[in-house]
Amino acid sequence: MNGTVAAGFEGVERVFRENIATRGELGAGVVVVHRGRVVVDLWGGVADLGTGRAWAADTPVVCFSATKGLVATCFLVLEDRGALDLDAPIAEAWPEFAQNGKARITTRHLLDHRAGLWGVDVPLSLRDVRDDPAKVHDALVRQRPAHEPGADQGYAACAFGLYTAELFRRVTGRSLGTFFADEVARPLRLDAALGRPADLAPAARLVPTGRRTLLRHQLPAVLSRGSTDGRLFRRVLLGTRTDAGRALLNPTLGPARFHSLDEPDLQAIELPWMNALATARGLARLYAALAGDGSLDGVRLVRPESLRPLYRRQSWSERDRVLQKPIGWSQGFVKDEPHLFTPSPRAFGHPGAGGALGWADPDRELAIGYVMNAMDWRLRSPRATALANAAWRAVDGLG
Repeated sequence: MNGTVAAGFEGVERVFRENIATRGELGAGVVVVHRGRVVVDLWGGVADLGTGRAWAADTPVVCFSATKGLVATCFLVLEDRGALDLDAPIAEAWPEFAQNGKARITTRHLLDHRAGLWGVDVPLSLRDVRDDPAKVHDALVRQRPAHEPGADQGYAACAFGLYTAELFRRVTGRSLGTFFADEVARPLRLDAALGRPADLAPAARLVPTGRRTLLRHQLPAVLSRGSTDGRLFRRVLLGTRTDAGRALLNPTLGPARFHSLDEPDLQAIELPWMNALATARGLARLYAALAGDGSLDGVRLVRPESLRPLYRRQSWSERDRVLQKPIGWSQGFVKDEPHLFTPSPRAFGHPGAGGALGWADPDRELAIGYVMNAMDWRLRSPRATALANAAWRAVDGLG
């Protein structure tokens, strides 16, 4: 393990060591920023099991749905600049979108997963996203929503990225990845990208959950009627007949499954729901700006007043139609249960499958970025939650 820890934050280091020793961590990085100052910057383990390459300070990795926090940031910047009205119908910028009952859906509905568009009925693949944009566009505009705008909440795990990507192009003339690079990552000096840039350091290779873990832990969870993970896994196993299956399984990853995201050609395209490449430092610096007044190191991302709407839940469900758990959103950022990452009701961010996390707690002016390659099978990784809890407890302990 390498890195630095400021006085008072030794508990985060202790948890990081425990993750490696007892919780199955292989390679990872964690960075904590408090009041604009880096107080934890740790990394260690193996980035590539095949070659034995060690995890470095600048090792990025695919961070799955933590990607959506980058997307939400791009929309936040647009709204801050007056370039987008979140409560205007999407069809004003994208007329074809209005088909099949979507005319009244707004950008806020879409970002807060209240558009009824948590799945796409036409089967798609990641290759379609890259090679056949006309097919993808036709599937999106023909899709009929599952309910009236705002009437329910269902996490659009994949469709979120498909719809936001096209909407963003219609509004700005630029892709989400280009905008993020030019307007967010470069000014804030973030090691994070939507679509792999040529100068990014070698990425860590993903390590999906092994067969033994699936049999010993995930299968019993599936059979458990009372657990959130069990409810979700049972629905995914039933495939696209369920809301969860429709949301999580289309576009398909193909036969290589998670390993497909290790392929450079797929890392190079923009999949704004799952394939951002980021380091722990990149995520932490982004959320440090959002946890404060909208600026970091003298660079202003957004005005303080544009952050205030994120502090309250704009959407909440005690059992989201897809995730089968209590969860909410504010303009694309997750508002999760307060026992998970930090107890502040104003906190927000976005976790990703396997454990990656970017999180902001404005009450504590605290930000955390965590990335890893050994994917946890649970909806919320105990490794991520333990690190986040150690970070906020350290801040509270400073008095």
